[in-house]
Amino acid sequence: MQRRESTAIFADVVTAIPRAHPRETAAVPHDSTGAPTPKIEVAGLNFYYGPRRVLDGITVKIRPNEVTALIGPSGCGKSTFLRTLNRMNDIVPGARVEGSVTIDGRDIYAASVDAVDVRRRVGMVFQKSNPFPKSIFDNIAYGLRINRLVRSREDLTGRVEASLQAAALWDEVKDRLHTSALALSGGQQQRLCIARALAVEPEVVLMDEPASALDPIATQRIEELIYQLKSRYTIVIVTHNMQQAARVSDVTAFFWLGKLIECGRTDKIFTNPTEKLTEDYVTGRFG
Repeated sequence: MQRRESTAIFADVVTAIPRAHPRETAAVPHDSTGAPTPKIEVAGLNFYYGPRRVLDGITVKIRPNEVTALIGPSGCGKSTFLRTLNRMNDIVPGARVEGSVTIDGRDIYAASVDAVDVRRRVGMVFQKSNPFPKSIFDNIAYGLRINRLVRSREDLTGRVEASLQAAALWDEVKDRLHTSALALSGGQQQRLCIARALAVEPEVVLMDEPASALDPIATQRIEELIYQLKSRYTIVIVTHNMQQAARVSDVTAFFWLGKLIECGRTDKIFTNPTEKLTEDYVTGRFG
């Protein structure tokens, strides 16, 4: 099949996908050339598990108030890269980073930077929902309490409600805040985990296949939520679902064997990619 035909076929699929309506986007700072100032800049990033290199020379800029989707086959380094953005890999024995990851111009791997503070500024939502065996209220309140972000019970209650509102969960749980979070459905538990991440007011939210274990209706709710949240947060999401990447993201980055093959606006990546390897992946020839 010729390249023009294959990308045109996939373009028909992409354009047929309904998209959620975004909220009004916050003002984004621009540099002297008029381009948006990147929220995250990664330069020459190599990552090792012991002697094994799993990320090779990754250089990319991630702009604020956008959703960036990381795609690629299993084992290509997507999730490892995601975890380098908030130093989650620090807890892995033998892990080592070369290169730089800067957020708002500050290298998060600098010796003077507190990894705990990085993880507060850069929240993480995992593939499998992991609510604490506590009440819905206490799940959200936990991070606020340990980070000492509230001064009164009234403030705590208001922040819990605001976080649940932001995660589009408040109306479903407001009458049972003090019941176990484990009694929620899978989709509700995942939105609870998103609310818990939002409660500490991060600037960036990382999501590692947040809807992979959910049914289609719950997946749609998560996707609509992601698309809405970008008005307030910079979001980076790992997904194996090509249509999901097309629905929710502004920018798509394709990884292959630990390398970043191509990164660009989502419409272009899916309809007219620069690299043949990218085209082969998004049109389903492998992966």
